[in-house]
Amino acid sequence: MRNPLQEQLLKAGLAKKSKLAEVAREQAKQRHGKSGPKASAEQLEAERARLEKAERDRALSAERNAQARLQEQRAQARQIVEQNRLKPEGEIAYGFTDAGVIRNVLVNETVRAQLAVGNLVIVRHGQGYALIPRLAADQVLARDTSMVVLDHGTPAAGDGGGEEGSDDDYYSRFKVPDDLIW
Repeated sequence: MRNPLQEQLLKAGLAKKSKLAEVAREQAKQRHGKSGPKASAEQLEAERARLEKAERDRALSAERNAQARLQEQRAQARQIVEQNRLKPEGEIAYGFTDAGVIRNVLVNETVRAQLAVGNLVIVRHGQGYALIPRLAADQVLARDTSMVVLDHGTPAAGDGGGEEGSDDDYYSRFKVPDDLIW
């Protein structure tokens, strides 16, 4: 029992008997509710648990990859310091602070002048400190900023350079009397 449209399509040659029979079977299945087996509650719970485990594994993997990249960057920074450090020489104690503690490095007059203008930088190296040139310090800063202890070449937030301008701006609002005598 085909409907009239199906018979017209067959006569015109636009449809095949096998295709019509297949469509009829699918429609009969849908009418009688003979679809594939439905997932049980246990299967749904197992699928949810599997998806949660996969998400946890992805998160752990991403964290491990980030830690590995961080360790690799620190190793590269240590290698740069080892390759570019200057030999310690001199008799002048150059004082600087590291984590709130005053430390000293022995330098000569030329190294002291280069430290003051920012051509040399003091970095942590092992249990002590090392002096490295500006180019190497920029490479170390790109990999591990915690290794750099003293750098006069870049303005830091704790330096006086940034605060002097803000103090001048603040006090410029107040008028100073002309007859002020010191």
